[in-house]
Amino acid sequence: MVQDMKDGGYAHIDQGALVVDVQEESDTKEIPPCMILKSNGATLYNTTDLATIVERRKLFDPSRIIYVVDKRQSLYFEQVFRCARKTQIIGDDVDLIFVGFGTMNGKDGKPFKTRDGGVLRLEQLLSDVESEVREKMADRDMDEDVLNDAAAKIGLAAIKYGDLSNQASKDYVFDVDRFTSFEGNTGPYILYTIVRTKSLNAKIEAQGINVDGDARILPAQNKTVTDVMLALSKWSDTVSAAYQEQAPHKICQFVYELCDAYNKFYHENKILANEDVQERQSWIVLSRLVGSVLEQAIDLLGLEAPDRM
Repeated sequence: MVQDMKDGGYAHIDQGALVVDVQEESDTKEIPPCMILKSNGATLYNTTDLATIVERRKLFDPSRIIYVVDKRQSLYFEQVFRCARKTQIIGDDVDLIFVGFGTMNGKDGKPFKTRDGGVLRLEQLLSDVESEVREKMADRDMDEDVLNDAAAKIGLAAIKYGDLSNQASKDYVFDVDRFTSFEGNTGPYILYTIVRTKSLNAKIEAQGINVDGDARILPAQNKTVTDVMLALSKWSDTVSAAYQEQAPHKICQFVYELCDAYNKFYHENKILANEDVQERQSWIVLSRLVGSVLEQAIDLLGLEAPDRM
């Protein structure tokens, strides 16, 4: 790769180092050259990152490569991307995308650390949050293995959702009490809503309630039903926007709004006790649709819901 850069006339020696100029006339600020080799011939991160693009092109022929890295590395990746284009390592048909993320801070606003001041390992964080969830569920009538499985899934959801629900580039405060809460815009609240739809289906089966195979969702009978329908209608656009903008927080926002709308509908309408058969079937089908969409959404976020909570 380095030899190709030399042979192509892209790289030149500057103060002993081999560099590629990436400054453009339209730039309003200085963009330093991309250094390929130090004066002693040693390689740098720039060199290996560019070589990795070469390797990825050979192995995968990707249409886009997304770098999810600390937002303070934005200038560095601007140099690398420009160098890759200029030296024709990658063509204009491939998107090179930098997604910069912020820091996870403690309640004091400073980067999150352990009580003794060291960097907190993810393994320890998962263990701490899982224990917190298990304590909150201590009064549940569950077998130990069922409780442990639920606590593991809820704990992971608390951390992942807490992270992904924020815009990636922004710093945020990691608050264990808030993230593990079963209320509000949290992972446990989302999973609780999904478990609610599962529980509803279990009750339908246990009570022998018949739902016709061709049962349809009827026009909204009240505001709570309207709100659920309107929330559901945003699903396709949300997924598209989250993909195009590399913004999983948009899916989190959709999920929270749908859960909020569905829980209000659930509390204000007696679904299974509704004596109007068509309306009852409509509400059941709507509930199943909500459950299905929520399961798809959390799957995209890398979460899994337990059967009981």
